[in-house]
Amino acid sequence: MRILQMMGGGDVGGAKTHIMTLIQALRERNEVVLISFRDGPFPREAEKNGIDVRVIASLNPIHCCNEVRKIIAEFQPDVIHCHGGKANVVGAMLRGWSCHIPVLTTVHSDYRYDYLGNPLKQWTNGLANTIALRFLDFHQAVADRMARTLISRGFNPEKICTIYNGMDFGNPLEGLDRAAYCKEQWNVTLAPDDILCGIAARLTAVKDIATCIRGFAGAVHAVPQLRLFIAGDGEDEKMLRELAQSLGVADRVTFCGWVAPINKFFAAMDINLLTSISETFPYSILEGVLEHCATICSDVGGMSELIDSGENGYIFQPRDHETLTKQLIKFGSDPAHRKLFAERLYEKATREYSLDTMCRTQEANYERVVRLYHKPKNKRDGIVICGAYGRGNAGDDAILSGIVQEMRAFDPDRSITVMSRRPSETKLLYRTGAVYTFNLPVIMYRFRRAALYINGGGSLMQDVTSTRSLKYYLFTLDAAKKLGCKVMMYGCGIGPIQRQGNRRHTAKTINRAVDLITLRDDLSRGELTRMGIVEPEIRLAADPTIILHPAGEAQMDQVMETLGIPVDGRYLGFSLRNWKGLEAVSDEIARAAEYAYHTHGLTPVFVPIEFPSDVGPARMIADKLKCPHYMVECRLPIEETIGLLARMKTVIGIRLHSLMFSACRGVPVIGMSYDIKVDGFLKYIGSHTCIQLAQVTADKLCPLIDECVSGKLDEEVHATAELLRERELENTRGAAALIHQAEQEALR
Repeated sequence: MRILQMMGGGDVGGAKTHIMTLIQALRERNEVVLISFRDGPFPREAEKNGIDVRVIASLNPIHCCNEVRKIIAEFQPDVIHCHGGKANVVGAMLRGWSCHIPVLTTVHSDYRYDYLGNPLKQWTNGLANTIALRFLDFHQAVADRMARTLISRGFNPEKICTIYNGMDFGNPLEGLDRAAYCKEQWNVTLAPDDILCGIAARLTAVKDIATCIRGFAGAVHAVPQLRLFIAGDGEDEKMLRELAQSLGVADRVTFCGWVAPINKFFAAMDINLLTSISETFPYSILEGVLEHCATICSDVGGMSELIDSGENGYIFQPRDHETLTKQLIKFGSDPAHRKLFAERLYEKATREYSLDTMCRTQEANYERVVRLYHKPKNKRDGIVICGAYGRGNAGDDAILSGIVQEMRAFDPDRSITVMSRRPSETKLLYRTGAVYTFNLPVIMYRFRRAALYINGGGSLMQDVTSTRSLKYYLFTLDAAKKLGCKVMMYGCGIGPIQRQGNRRHTAKTINRAVDLITLRDDLSRGELTRMGIVEPEIRLAADPTIILHPAGEAQMDQVMETLGIPVDGRYLGFSLRNWKGLEAVSDEIARAAEYAYHTHGLTPVFVPIEFPSDVGPARMIADKLKCPHYMVECRLPIEETIGLLARMKTVIGIRLHSLMFSACRGVPVIGMSYDIKVDGFLKYIGSHTCIQLAQVTADKLCPLIDECVSGKLDEEVHATAELLRERELENTRGAAALIHQAEQEALR
């Protein structure tokens, strides 16, 4: 691949390291030309490293653009990759002049903070960059948090890719005499027991070195052996020196100025600090990891993805110098603790943030950018997904997550649009396009561009909660078909549809508009037959949520600790919802919970599926308990909800998806049924552990708890989980077949 890299040329710090490291790695398998819009140390260093550098030293963006066009004509790149404001402005101009080459920019930092503290540059260079970013084809975010920031500001999630900084962790500096190094560099005499804290950053507002000094000042009173070395220069130096003086720690704080090479600096340090209010994925942290420094950093950029706070480092909220103080004291007072955390972080970074990983990710991003850019613009190939999404229900969110995951696995480049009550949130969570559920003009436009319309999972075809919603979903089936989409009802449940008029309307619409129905239970097939629905192909499958995986063991340990639930306990899970009749049997449920605690040592844990509405009924039962119990009173991500239910010995649920999440992880379930869909699922998996909600008693629940805990059902439950995963594949197979049919018909 031929790659044209463009940069301002005055880049320093992490951006410079990223660009230089990346280009050198890419050159092994690709042709790369680097354009620098300034002469100076950076292009000269690149030239010494054998990189093909072209310097266009001009302040006039039109002149720069014309010169770049000449290089493009000569080099014929497959992709243009911009770094920084000046390159982004030129890239936007090239795109406007129809260069017919995809223009990608890497967002190394939050552009709104790039010139924090300098209003003139904010309103000139910063504003120009902000505008230019909107006119580029693709955006590459350094770390997922920056990707989320871009999406929240209206950038297209399907044209954003992510990369993480990486480096070669194989060559740490060894044998450095740090006492001699500090004496030679800064005339600092170290005591044998001194503990050195280092921060490498520009002395500007966005790096918030003031918080670093305040946190250090608090810690040094408890651990007087601490010293702080600040490597960097900038406009805040005078203010920071005065702050150190006013806090009485000036004799323990050394301002090092610009430091090179930086590896010696970190090799001398015990603790590496970062106190920025905004970052993406700073190299200064990786450089410290390479030299086996213990790490404390503010919760910015991708730091929470690298550092598992309390496991291999510490994270604090920006500007929270009091927490920083406590963390410094922990590291400062325990050398073994520092060493253990440093080794754990080095191991993780070596595994997940290597130079090779970064290079392979970048090449994959280039390939995707080129594919998307050259895809025919008038091709009908999108997917529109409709369901009860964006309403805060973990079950519905899980359905959408499963469908999107499967469609991405089938074709990662295919455009997906979700009809959602909260389109902004949906874009952020699922990285798809999204439109408000009732924005009909946009929905009709999307139908005209789509190959497949998915009526997505759950029991949308029912009139118990609303006839209006049933009629709206039927309308979308009709509209999608009339506008040329293949139409699929995906991993769904049917009914109950009680009103005769609704049943006739449903049958008539589905027979004429739907191509394929995949069902998550047998009872739904019977309901379709009774309504006279015979035209679409009907297959038995499973709920799309079956494919979702729980959060990892280490993450779940941390989640449970945060919730105050001991990780080594034995638990009986409850997932309840507000429903008529629950209050009447609440005493019976409480009696069964206490029985499980006293007989089997199972502590009740109440897990909401829909937050916050499920918290109320959980409290109603919990308030009746005289045994210990735990309440989850926050909205957990889907993978953490599944992970928590997977830690239960048994789950008693009214919520259907609590039963599904648990069963597919091999946990025995007991259903308290309020709806045919609960009966249908439990019958589908061959379970007899179901009681109608109105008939729930402790005498009925307790024997089922005994049976679940005894282990007699383990083999059956694990076989059921495997069966569900196999059946769920019918959803993807069906969708793929319909898309293939649509593409074949388009060629005729």
